[in-house]
Amino acid sequence: MKRTEQGVGESKTIFDKCLDFTEAEEARQTGIYPFFKPIERSDGTKVYIGGREMLMAGSNNYLGLANDPRLKEAARKAVERYGTSCSGSRFMNGTLDLHEELEAQLAEFVGKEASLCFSTGYQTNLGAISALIGRGEHILTDKLNHASIMDGIFLSIGIHKQINLHRFRHNNMTELEDLLKKIPAKEPKMIVTDGVFSMEGDFAELPEMKRLSDKYNAGLYLDEAHAIGVAGENGRGTAEHYNDFNLADVVMCTFSKSFGSLGGFVAGDARVIDYIKHFARPLIFSASMPPANIAAAMKALEIIKTEKDRIARIQQIAVKMVDGFKSIGFNVGNACTPIVPLIIGDYDKTFMFWKAMFERGIYVNPVISPAVPPNRSLIRTSYMAIHTDAELDWFLEVAGEEGRKIGII
Repeated sequence: MKRTEQGVGESKTIFDKCLDFTEAEEARQTGIYPFFKPIERSDGTKVYIGGREMLMAGSNNYLGLANDPRLKEAARKAVERYGTSCSGSRFMNGTLDLHEELEAQLAEFVGKEASLCFSTGYQTNLGAISALIGRGEHILTDKLNHASIMDGIFLSIGIHKQINLHRFRHNNMTELEDLLKKIPAKEPKMIVTDGVFSMEGDFAELPEMKRLSDKYNAGLYLDEAHAIGVAGENGRGTAEHYNDFNLADVVMCTFSKSFGSLGGFVAGDARVIDYIKHFARPLIFSASMPPANIAAAMKALEIIKTEKDRIARIQQIAVKMVDGFKSIGFNVGNACTPIVPLIIGDYDKTFMFWKAMFERGIYVNPVISPAVPPNRSLIRTSYMAIHTDAELDWFLEVAGEEGRKIGII
């Protein structure tokens, strides 16, 4: 776009900031740009990038179901019967019997009366949170909650203009209670938290949150994107991890992790879900979850219920990798799940370590601010139930060698 002159000097265009953004291109030129790498093929724990076979150690495909032939077959059959798209929102022509069948199964699985499927997990938080929080009401959120939670809050603010937002330090229940004390008792409020935190790999202090929510009459909304399929003996998430299915009023999850599909759902009391159904703008104004993804998620849920060895295996891997990295000397924070962050802090060393691992044939994810707080840059590693011990041992060995070279450990 050309700038035009208006009077004295040059006027600014909306695109000036785009022209001024050079950091990505500079990183590409130096060979340390880690994002948007096109994967040519995926085969179990291996991916192929630029014709090279690489070990995937950064996927959210926790149970290894994204390439499972049973999910592929379920998706194929759904396409044959319903086509490739619903071509409409859930409100109009976009609700299939498959949607409602899956919703009933999900509600039973998480111990709630009803559930509602959205087209993505991001939209689930965007829609459910913005529907539940109204003008003048209060929402309390962990500072390390996922961006989709924060964007749901921001959408509430955009719709209702006045929302009272309170953020507490990660898993700091003392600070949470201090905030709750300051809110007038009669004013509606809701606590929102991840069950398993996507970058830290640790659990929310859910039992204490529940105690506080009861004491101060607050609703409790639980994001289980990284917990269902991973936590608890039966993979039913954070509530099962703590052996209490009454810890949250509303539960959400995405299908893009353990379920090996795409989409998401929110579950709770039937009247709460019916309210969300009629007030969630991302549900009302988006095309509904496609048939293939519904069928794949439904098949994944069946596998999660029946193949508990997958859940046991991913939990075993989590212990192995957390202990392994600690023994080498890496800082993994409080991780205790298949998400194991290698906390580096220094921006440059984070990208140097990513590049070293990539060149050794291992795919991991560098994470910098604003996805994590400043000075807490990290390499996010995550694992699948289908990883072998030999693959995991090799990864630990290579990470140790490259970490020492760079001076991380």
